[in-house]
Amino acid sequence: MTTTENARSLRGAAVGETATIVVGLGPVTSSVVQPILGDKIRFVADPTAADLSEAEGAIVRAAYVVDRTTLTSMPRLRVIARTGVGVELVDVVAAAERNIPVVVTPGSNTNAVAEGAFAHALHLVKRLGPLTSLVRSDRWDERTRYPIGDLEGSTIGIVGYGRIGRRVAELASAFGMIVIAYDPIASPPLEIAVSSLAQLAARANVISLHVPLTPDTHHMIDTPMLSRLRPRTVLVNCGRGALVDLDAALDALSSGQLSGIGLDVFDPEPPQHHPIFDHPDVVLTPHVMGLSVRATEATFIDAARGIVDVLAGRIPAATAPVPDLQKELPA
Repeated sequence: MTTTENARSLRGAAVGETATIVVGLGPVTSSVVQPILGDKIRFVADPTAADLSEAEGAIVRAAYVVDRTTLTSMPRLRVIARTGVGVELVDVVAAAERNIPVVVTPGSNTNAVAEGAFAHALHLVKRLGPLTSLVRSDRWDERTRYPIGDLEGSTIGIVGYGRIGRRVAELASAFGMIVIAYDPIASPPLEIAVSSLAQLAARANVISLHVPLTPDTHHMIDTPMLSRLRPRTVLVNCGRGALVDLDAALDALSSGQLSGIGLDVFDPEPPQHHPIFDHPDVVLTPHVMGLSVRATEATFIDAARGIVDVLAGRIPAATAPVPDLQKELPA
């Protein structure tokens, strides 16, 4: 904990022994969340077992797993706030059994993820990886071996047209790209919508994935789908790792069906090494495209506001869906 964070925690502690405790599970910046929580709530960034036993709220960050054991260690817990929107690492069933809402923070990192996806696409279309290697290794005369693509006039296919997908569309339009979109859950605007993933694959030069992971979207990018791509398509996945079958993607890179692939998400995380990681036309980032300085602060603030709302008896801005406990009972 930094000196500033420690000072703020002590300031919260000065409220008295009856102060409500909210803990950070994973790295959460005290100096950002404590002012939002206010003087009657003490934020503990590095909780002990005793802190967990007294905690009434928890802000969950990054790869921290909140399972039944974790929940059992927090008998007074009244609310969980998960930074971002993915709750696959939170046992929402166990939380629901105790009537603990799981607050999420949609929108706080929308622009950061969209910019990250677009950065991956630019990197791959402009061949920045192999061209950097070429200059670094004194192979200047080989520069024409790597044809450089253009975004202007090319087609981007956006899979998943929620907040992030819409922002990717805005960025792509600013570059003069033609935008098409497919969403298996909600319908994009008619002027850009295509009726199937296969139709999108047949038309797009760049494909960017922004759908949640469900049984229907697991490995939605597989060998049959990749075979439908236009030659030398660029694929970017800033959604969920298991959307893409990496074995099939490597085959598509080797055959030229894909000219590049950008991955910010993996299955599992952290991932085991895959041969695709060594390909020169692959760019890899460790699930951080949504963690820009501004986005991280915004998601901490939204999480803290959700905690305050629940503890005050108000409805928070956004929560994860409450599971049907009857369906979860063993047969």
